[in-house]
Amino acid sequence: MSTSTETSPAPATEARSEFDRDTAVTLREPGVYDAELSAGWTIIHAVNGGYLLALLGRALGDHLPHPDPFTITAHYLTPSVPGPAVVRTGTVRTGRTLSTGTASLYQYAEDGTEVERIRVLASYGDLGALPDDVRTSATPPAFAPIEQCFSAADSPAPPIPGSSAITDRLDLRLDPACVGWALGAPSGKGEMRAWFGLADGREPDPLSLLLAVDALPPTSFELGLKGWTPTVELTVHVRCRPAPGPLRVAITTRNLAGGFLEEDAEVWDGAGRLVAQSRQLARAPRG
Repeated sequence: MSTSTETSPAPATEARSEFDRDTAVTLREPGVYDAELSAGWTIIHAVNGGYLLALLGRALGDHLPHPDPFTITAHYLTPSVPGPAVVRTGTVRTGRTLSTGTASLYQYAEDGTEVERIRVLASYGDLGALPDDVRTSATPPAFAPIEQCFSAADSPAPPIPGSSAITDRLDLRLDPACVGWALGAPSGKGEMRAWFGLADGREPDPLSLLLAVDALPPTSFELGLKGWTPTVELTVHVRCRPAPGPLRVAITTRNLAGGFLEEDAEVWDGAGRLVAQSRQLARAPRG
């Protein structure tokens, strides 16, 4: 376990990145980290789940002997809000190639008691030590060229009530086939595709992949539903370190039933590699 008082700094070229600054954690004592949840990553009523997962992922990467998330599962217990937070980490098992740990994020209620927001179980390894052998039937999804896709500034849709601060932190370019909801004509297909990057130009890495899988508008918009779609559970598999440049993120929903839906995401890098996969269960918008 790290004995430093702060997590390792980002490389000099990324030192000014909002993402690195806003996911920073400071070691208070062994296994306990202080954090400040930034209002810059809020959407509608709460702090974005992918941003929160990246922050917890950073704490686990400091706590465990291996640097990179291989698989990480989060259960979102209560909505997080901007402000102080505490992350408590623990080691479940340490092996030669993988180590497994837990992390929970807490905030304070008005009476000063701690409220658990998220609980995570994750296995970490070294993505740089993986063999090059790849045998796959997966193919990159069809995307319109990035110059033909739509940014948030191009959207004709009326603002969604609540905060949309996260859109200023991201460089999202939505595929024209997935913007019917913004025109009042959702496709009904439950698909969302976009080129993904960070607005300040920070290059992708394993931690930003944890954000990417939960950063697009929800597929429920293309199903004709609008409003907050809170994540109940999110599992991410990181397959390799992404190449520099924008990522392609494709998310699909096949089944909305009983007020819940699943979202399956694939993230492809500029080298045409599948770098991350995820599945989440979310509550469908009620409005």
